[in-house]
Amino acid sequence: MAFSPLPKLPDVRGSYTLEAPLAPFVWFRTGGPAQVLFRPADADDLAYFLKNRPAEVPLTVIGVGSNLLIRDGGVAGVVIRLSSAFGRVVCEGTRIHAGAAALDSAVAKVAAAGGVAGFEFLRGIPGTVGGALRMNAGCYGSEVKDVFVSATAIDGRGERHELSPTDMAFAYRRTDVPEDYLFVEAVFEGKPDDQASIQARMDEMMKNRETVQPVHSRTGGSTFKNPEGHQAWKLIDEAGCRGMKVGGASVSNLHCNFLINDGGATASDIEALGEQVRAKVKEKSGIVLEWEIKRVGVA
Repeated sequence: MAFSPLPKLPDVRGSYTLEAPLAPFVWFRTGGPAQVLFRPADADDLAYFLKNRPAEVPLTVIGVGSNLLIRDGGVAGVVIRLSSAFGRVVCEGTRIHAGAAALDSAVAKVAAAGGVAGFEFLRGIPGTVGGALRMNAGCYGSEVKDVFVSATAIDGRGERHELSPTDMAFAYRRTDVPEDYLFVEAVFEGKPDDQASIQARMDEMMKNRETVQPVHSRTGGSTFKNPEGHQAWKLIDEAGCRGMKVGGASVSNLHCNFLINDGGATASDIEALGEQVRAKVKEKSGIVLEWEIKRVGVA
């Protein structure tokens, strides 16, 4: 698509890239470009940009794209992707300090090396700390809220906020933090334990995950949230959707709450397949599945 021209953006120390391809950043490996991709140099640079940007410029924030679908027409305005400056992870006693761009798996590994338990579940979540905070990511019976101490965020006006567990108001796969808050770092706390024991638990989780999930495919992770009292995969299976296809996209035969880019799938194929699954589940069970994958951009 042809994007409408943007007004002049603030002079920053980070980088702007025009018409930047986003598919390489998304696990589905499909979708259109960003009109402008902004990689801030650090938190001060991000705050300066947010404070001085023209108010009419749309903003979208992405991480490593593990739970994201970029539509084929791309994303208008400015897409923000935090740089490696936001990827630091440090263990101090039983506390873990992590930048929002740090991989969840990196947090788990640093905690394990420091003899800190409670972060093993993050080893199996293929996203970043920022995304994990926003959606209260979890698996194997644990969630971010279980280890959360505090977080720092910058709002759409460039103001910083220190957030407590009460401020976050964690719930299943969501928080009540305003949408214009961009997380930049967080503090978590675990419990001391033997390094070998922690590593053994992580290894077992990863072994189990590879057995039941299509981790080596082009996917976006769990597609739909589990409705209260139900498992999304089971509803999908009972509706006869396992293996269903649209274009180059399919419902995983291994775990049917995962959609797969089999090769050459467009974002439209993937989204259309997801909507067909939702329709079949509603017809079969009366339950409306809610997307867990975030979809952004224009078709």
